[in-house]
Amino acid sequence: MGLTQILVFLLIAIAVGLLLKQERRSWAIFLVSLLSVYLFQPLVPLRDFGFWFPTASILLTAGTWLVVRGEDQKIEPEDIIAGGLSVLIIILVSMNRFVPLEIAWLPGSVPPLLSVLVFLSIFTVLGWVVSVRYEIRRLGTWIYLFGLIGIFVVIKTQPLMLWLSELLREMIGQSTALASTLDFSWLGFSYISFRLLHTLRDRHSGRLPAVSLRDFMTYVLFFPALVAGPIDRIERFVQDLQTSEALDGEQIVAAGRRILLGLVKKFALADGLALLALSPTTAPALRSAGWAWVLLYGYSFQLFFDFSGYTDIAIGMGILTGVTLPENFDQPYLKSNMTTFWNSWHMTLARWFRSYFFNPLTRALRSGLLRNSPGLIVLIGQFSTMLLIGLWHGITWNFALWGLWHGVGLFIHNRWVNYLRARSGPGLITSLPEAATRGLGTLVTFHFTALGWVWFALSDFEMSVNVFRTLFGMTG
Repeated sequence: MGLTQILVFLLIAIAVGLLLKQERRSWAIFLVSLLSVYLFQPLVPLRDFGFWFPTASILLTAGTWLVVRGEDQKIEPEDIIAGGLSVLIIILVSMNRFVPLEIAWLPGSVPPLLSVLVFLSIFTVLGWVVSVRYEIRRLGTWIYLFGLIGIFVVIKTQPLMLWLSELLREMIGQSTALASTLDFSWLGFSYISFRLLHTLRDRHSGRLPAVSLRDFMTYVLFFPALVAGPIDRIERFVQDLQTSEALDGEQIVAAGRRILLGLVKKFALADGLALLALSPTTAPALRSAGWAWVLLYGYSFQLFFDFSGYTDIAIGMGILTGVTLPENFDQPYLKSNMTTFWNSWHMTLARWFRSYFFNPLTRALRSGLLRNSPGLIVLIGQFSTMLLIGLWHGITWNFALWGLWHGVGLFIHNRWVNYLRARSGPGLITSLPEAATRGLGTLVTFHFTALGWVWFALSDFEMSVNVFRTLFGMTG
């Protein structure tokens, strides 16, 4: 999301927040969120997929709502209107081919209108069948669950992406020699899929509240949080959406301050640090440990300012629309151990994995053969959770190693805490003043995290190893 797009949607958020009352505001946010899926979508080399990816996001969201509805939840007139408006927006975007002038940010390549109408007709018929048969909806929750995971695996695995890219290019008559991972630049799918998975799992456990189609789609596709999160919970989000009142001066000032902070972080600090950050371009040129540490520090802070800057902008825009999005960062580089670091870095992602993977896994292990091995349970839980968080960013060896690196850090901290609790007297570390202990812990935690970014910043294993060797003066 570029600066121009941010400013345009900031103006829209201000207009929605200041000029519209709650009910009209909810509809306006819904419509803007649907359009933002197309307007934020980057260019895709695959013909027409700049249209099909956003359309798939909308239809996946609508389809998920159909299957997660409770047995007693009827389709209301408001739901039919929301569905009709969704179809209308898809059709209007597909008619971009008939406009003689290029419309900024809309997909330049769109399929024939007849193809779009046929596809939407098939989806509508299938949706109607699902809506009237509850047993199909129950089966559909599992189909959607595994289908989303399957799509996620494909678009996060480079060999699978290249294979599918070649197949699709052959089908639509494009050169297979130009196949690349850029063909699958599906905007926001990582966050969309986690929001949908959250609702599917909560439906299985009976915790999902009844939500209208409009509010459900707004939650999943909410334009301030579409690109980079945070990952909200639907029950909290919908409560804000339905009870928001007119903005007051204090809220406007708070939103403006947060957005300004985000803009400075992203476009001044992060973009400036990019010139001195570790990357596949700068890593091969490293010859000294000093410069290697400079680039590593540069990348560590560039990543933080970039990601937290987008989060600040999203939270500020959310305030303007009456929605208070959850915090995603809380001074993570000032934390004194890996556990508190992960309680303050990408907090909504960490909470998602804790709720839907780590806690269920460790509960299952505690009730099984490992119930008398708490250390092993923690080891399995932390390693597997962090491995999945790493693979969420991309299914590569380096992302896997980055996740396992943090799994090691979390496990060592867990064992260290247990060791200190079991000691009867003070040790060398615990006898130090509290400020010194906290400062030492912060220094160690920051550098452990920074070294882990080597795996994250670089896609090549050998290049990463060479950077580690340079950092510690082991080059020949």
